[in-house]
Amino acid sequence: MTQVFLPIFPLPNLVFFPHTLLPLHIFEPRYRAMVTDCLARDKRLAVVGLKPGYEAQYDGKPPVYAVAGAGEIIQWQRLPTGRYNILLRGDCRIRIEAELPADTLYRMVRAVVLEAEPQAEDTAGLAPLVEQVKGSCLRLIEAVGRSSPALEQAFKATAPPGVIADQVASAVLPDAALRQELLETMDVRDRLRRLSEALDHLLREITGGREGRGGP
Repeated sequence: MTQVFLPIFPLPNLVFFPHTLLPLHIFEPRYRAMVTDCLARDKRLAVVGLKPGYEAQYDGKPPVYAVAGAGEIIQWQRLPTGRYNILLRGDCRIRIEAELPADTLYRMVRAVVLEAEPQAEDTAGLAPLVEQVKGSCLRLIEAVGRSSPALEQAFKATAPPGVIADQVASAVLPDAALRQELLETMDVRDRLRRLSEALDHLLREITGGREGRGGP
């Protein structure tokens, strides 16, 4: 596994998936300093979820989840106030191994990059699950009266199963705990199955049980 050293941006109720884009407005002084330093280096950082009960320690070092999303700042704007608007591109999952001593206002960690995508020969066997996820997602979007051109375009492309799972989970699932669970699910088949179940559950809630399972 590849070892990396990254600053972390802990956020409540937010899960950053690979293969997704995340716009952020940076206003706290410690994270403004983090972005300034990131831009001067390799533009990479990790967004990590805060564990429940973080409020009492928010200004210090509250506990965070071990698995997080890491990515690169691909667009940024520094405002006259010193704040930043940035756009992160998710590149990978990481598992935090240790927090490092640092003389910065923000936190630094040592982590390993987690590889999740199945081998090419296994991908074909996931096709039925992928189609279930796509079908349920499109019906859910239609049920709430919302369009998602980005997802529809992704479905037309030949993206790997893990990419589809991450993009759908990021765009559609509202529950932060479930999103974190899916981020931590490294087996792509299990992730697709859990995602398909969650989408069907949401669809039944929205439609009052009129919708059944879609796909094969």
